[in-house]
Amino acid sequence: MEAYEQYTGHVEPGGAPAKRVLDALTITKVSVGPMDNNAYLLTCRGTGDALLIDAANDSERLADLLGHDDDRPRLRTIVTTHQHSDHWQALGAVAGQTGCYTLAHPADAGELPVPPDRLVNHGDVVPVGDAELQVIHLRGHTPGSIALLYRDPAGHPHLFTGDSLFPGGVGKTGSPEDFTSLLDDVENRIFAELPDDTWFYPGHGDDSTLGEQRPHLAEWRERGW
Repeated sequence: MEAYEQYTGHVEPGGAPAKRVLDALTITKVSVGPMDNNAYLLTCRGTGDALLIDAANDSERLADLLGHDDDRPRLRTIVTTHQHSDHWQALGAVAGQTGCYTLAHPADAGELPVPPDRLVNHGDVVPVGDAELQVIHLRGHTPGSIALLYRDPAGHPHLFTGDSLFPGGVGKTGSPEDFTSLLDDVENRIFAELPDDTWFYPGHGDDSTLGEQRPHLAEWRERGW
């Protein structure tokens, strides 16, 4: 599969992946499965080590992201952002094929088909070769939903939000209390901490920036769950 040369944040279901090349990391986004799930392959340009965010579906297509050359990326880690089944349909297959480690938050770990090799909590650091991702726990979509933050030393931050934050609002919740919890965490742990040029990558659909979404926070709270 060839990736689009110009990264826009948009991928089509079943279509080609989109690739974004940073100084230290390459980010490859692909839509998989019947629910148009986004999976993200992060590859350290210095070491060739890779991390996959959400082995959501289509294990063969995810394997194709790694390629087949001798110098292909080495998948070391799969992070599952939350327990919902559309985000882990290919987890067992990809982990079994590559022998990589699997990570998740302890509050969601029991619902996954593969017991995580490592449990991660808010503030923990996950390596991608020479780079690092920070775990941000966002309570509300599920008890153990997490986002992953990459602070690019040569540019703006990059945030992978799972189903907790989308362009247009926070993720679906099951009660007013869960909605308030999620929006509070999104406001306090994301918007209050990160600049407007932070680019975020959701679990479904197109990307956005925090600056584009920030003016709508009060509207989201007023709209409710």
